[in-house]
Amino acid sequence: MTETSLVLASTSPRRLELLARIGIVPARIAAPDMDEDPLPGEAPRPYVLRVATAKAHAVERAPGEVILAGDTTIAVGRRILGKPVDEADLRRMLALLSGRRHHCLSAVCVIDATGKARTRLSDTIVAFKPLSTADIDAYVASGEGMGKAGGYAIQGRAEAWVRLLSGSHSGVVGLPLFETRALLTSAGLPLA
Repeated sequence: MTETSLVLASTSPRRLELLARIGIVPARIAAPDMDEDPLPGEAPRPYVLRVATAKAHAVERAPGEVILAGDTTIAVGRRILGKPVDEADLRRMLALLSGRRHHCLSAVCVIDATGKARTRLSDTIVAFKPLSTADIDAYVASGEGMGKAGGYAIQGRAEAWVRLLSGSHSGVVGLPLFETRALLTSAGLPLA
């Protein structure tokens, strides 16, 4: 019988760090190559689940391997805030999030050694304080928000803006650990 090993379908250093927090070290890391653009009219929840599942299926699985993929997006109503394309887009996103509640949706997909895919969705409500122009200017200048869903990193400077967080902090960082561990356990991955 082949030993089960974990493949992380992500090159995100944050996801790797989060897994390490719960004692999980992937046997290998593979970058899924796929289009992450929302489909026309696609709502945030189906979008994030679809992308996480597509990322898991985009990575080749060898015998005995379990694939883990995740995707995180920020939703304001039905609007999906992906990664900002430039500083103007980042400013637009931060102005939209200023003083408002939003949802951080973090989906996880695990494909077990038999090829069966399972998903879980973490929905965390985050509320920012009202952001001044100076807050936004300083954050944009820091460069921290580029490449991040919704234009911010909760594990960085933006955490000082959070006046309410209801749900999974690790999900906002990029991988909800409770849901991830449950999926990996159900996939038969031996965890301590």
